[in-house]
Amino acid sequence: MRIALTGGSGRLGSVVARQLLASGHELLILDRQPPTLESLAAMRFEQSDLNDADALRRVFAGFDALVHLAAIPNPIGHAPEAVFANNAVTSYNALLAAADAGVRKVCMASSINAIGGAFSRRARYDYLPVDEAHPSYNEDAYSLSKWVGEAQADSIARLHADMTISSLRFHGLTKRAERNDPELPDVPPERRFRAVNHLWAYTDIDSAAIAVEKTLHAAFTGHQAFFIVAPRTIFSKDIASRDLAAEHFSGTPIRGPLPANAGFYDCSKAERVLGWVHQDFTTNHG
Repeated sequence: MRIALTGGSGRLGSVVARQLLASGHELLILDRQPPTLESLAAMRFEQSDLNDADALRRVFAGFDALVHLAAIPNPIGHAPEAVFANNAVTSYNALLAAADAGVRKVCMASSINAIGGAFSRRARYDYLPVDEAHPSYNEDAYSLSKWVGEAQADSIARLHADMTISSLRFHGLTKRAERNDPELPDVPPERRFRAVNHLWAYTDIDSAAIAVEKTLHAAFTGHQAFFIVAPRTIFSKDIASRDLAAEHFSGTPIRGPLPANAGFYDCSKAERVLGWVHQDFTTNHG
């Protein structure tokens, strides 16, 4: 499969590129900086401006799929207007150009924050665990940009009914060596509030790359969003998820079982539709 990958030189992008190359795909990386992968086999690089939709149409012509990862990855240290303008405009340009160029498989990096969360004053959840039917209560520019990105995908999919567009809601992309299964008292106070807001979640970055590849073989048409999150919290088994919910989200209905340190994001849709199940890798995958 010929795949165009925006943001392929970034932290997630480089892992996704390695995964796609290992699976035998032909890859074009579009980014401001060239990739640092040791092997450049079956891979080309082109410096790109995602604000130029006409140029993207020319680049995407003849490709089978687009993986769009380029974005400002969080609002910290960036002006809100810059975060929103960059993420919303470039994602729309990438979607529109892909559709016009005849690309029919698209995977986009979204975020659990598309419904509000980590960067909210106080995250609101109508029920737990959260699934893709949950409404958005986004407040900050980053979360809004991800929600708008998904709305844009809905729009493009309605106009081009033969497209398959997947928005993957990642969070806290990490490698196994970066996680320490902290006890609650060990979490620095300045991080505790944000951890509560995002429901103590994370995603193994190599597992995220596998989810990206899974979308390229999805059988559905239209646009669908998927939570791509670990099935457990960042904490050890001794910190029960039901106790966390009772302390921080008392009164919020709990739907279904929430045993031990089970995660607060329901990823069963990704398993059902994409055949993806989260894995924690002990070493780099791919």
